[in-house]
Amino acid sequence: MRSPAWLRALGLCALALGAGSARAQEPIRIGWLSSLTGPLSSAAIAENQGVQFAVDEINRAGGIDGRRLELLTRDTAGEPTKAVNLAQQLLFSDKVQFIIGPVNSGESLATVPVVARANIPNIVIGTIDELIDPKKYPLAFRAINTNRQWIEGGNAYALDVLKRRKVAVIGDTSGYGTSSAKTAAALLEQAGVKPVYSVLVDANKTDLTDEMTKARASGADVVMPWTAATGLMARILNTRGNMGWDVPVVGHPAVMALPIRELLNKPEYWQNAFSAGYQSTTYVDGKLPPRTQALIDALKPALGGKIDFTFWWVALGYDTVKIIEHAVRTAGSTDPQKFKAVLESTRDFPGVYASYAWSPQDHNGFPDRNIVVDVANTFRDGCYDAAPR
Repeated sequence: MRSPAWLRALGLCALALGAGSARAQEPIRIGWLSSLTGPLSSAAIAENQGVQFAVDEINRAGGIDGRRLELLTRDTAGEPTKAVNLAQQLLFSDKVQFIIGPVNSGESLATVPVVARANIPNIVIGTIDELIDPKKYPLAFRAINTNRQWIEGGNAYALDVLKRRKVAVIGDTSGYGTSSAKTAAALLEQAGVKPVYSVLVDANKTDLTDEMTKARASGADVVMPWTAATGLMARILNTRGNMGWDVPVVGHPAVMALPIRELLNKPEYWQNAFSAGYQSTTYVDGKLPPRTQALIDALKPALGGKIDFTFWWVALGYDTVKIIEHAVRTAGSTDPQKFKAVLESTRDFPGVYASYAWSPQDHNGFPDRNIVVDVANTFRDGCYDAAPR
């Protein structure tokens, strides 16, 4: 005998509620494309600390609306082809709902279009301008500053504070290094300063004597390196020191990356070197911004009581996950279009690395005012002293 209609309806309702409850408990899967090995790994290793800490923090607090975060980390080794293959794996086999990265712009140039075609939100942490275009890549939102912001900060310090006019620009042959050197030269020329010497160097080249000798012979009074490869940056500093050439070095944040310390022939080779940096990780009167200090205090116990990473990378990694949390909580959903709508209406999201704002017309979230210049050899808990003004 058939059950009454009302009983059958009640059963269907219970099944539906059970299915909805099960879906609510499914993890939110985040793909993390990170170059944890290779010549560009120093930033990724530090960022990974922040990403993992944010995931663990959110999960300890019960997840997002009851859903735990599942982080799927893939090491790209800094290789664009490998990054594309791993992105496709995350998108189509692992079925992630969000992608963070890759870390390096050269890889991101290859992966951002792939992620866009899959209709998956992408938190971009590459700096070159071409990675963000709300029409071509409507679900790509940048958390890091643009490369132009870094370069403008470095150029302003070299030209306006140090009063230098004879600039040697050094980049590497990666997609990022090539683009950066080109942008740096173009922005200098807009300021009325044509570089006296420009060169692209393979990031693994061991002897830079020829390049630095030519830079000095050109009459350069400041060397401006735009490379994320800390090994190459250390060799620039070593070659300058070995030559006895006390020319200031002003450039990419890799100038102050902590791994450089172990690569220098002499500690003093790190003097007279300055780097584009951030308000969030710069000491003012011996103090850091409260949000930065709070994250340092929270991380230190897990790191053995000390921080051996450039902390702005850690803060950036942490913020990428918190941005996803913000959008999902606000939308009440992981739906890509709802995610997009939330971030495009976000005006002052208080991260550690920065306070972010995006709009339908601009998917770059980092404000110009957060760029400062730091003294390279003043590392303390991952942060730095402001350069003299």
